[in-house]
Amino acid sequence: MAHYQDTTHANALTLPPSVTPRGVAATELRPWGSFTVLEEGRGYKIKRIEVKPGHRLSLQMHHHRSEHWIVVSGTARVICGEQEVLLSNNQSTYVPQCTPHRLENPGVIPLVLIEVQNGEYLGEDDIIRFQDDYARTDG
Repeated sequence: MAHYQDTTHANALTLPPSVTPRGVAATELRPWGSFTVLEEGRGYKIKRIEVKPGHRLSLQMHHHRSEHWIVVSGTARVICGEQEVLLSNNQSTYVPQCTPHRLENPGVIPLVLIEVQNGEYLGEDDIIRFQDDYARTDG
């Protein structure tokens, strides 16, 4: 007869609070679609972003964070600085801190992507809007 020993607690790794992920936030609706915070910890935040067909986010920049975008489904038109690129499933791009950028869904199905933010401050108020289809500009 086999002997089973529960080693779950003996081998458990305890992470310091500064590294331990915080809880998942509820989905937030926006005029262009929605986003859900999947995980957040010190210096990073991971979001699932969905952009409705034919919609786009503000032309914006962030002083305190950079972003990586990975397309899960759909097509993304990305403006980053002076460059424009089309991305599809499993393609990604990097948006450096302090760089004007915009995300758009030129397709006919919802665009779903994963956004990984890195920086010392990741609040939603670190958005400088230069142009916005929904009258949310800062200037």
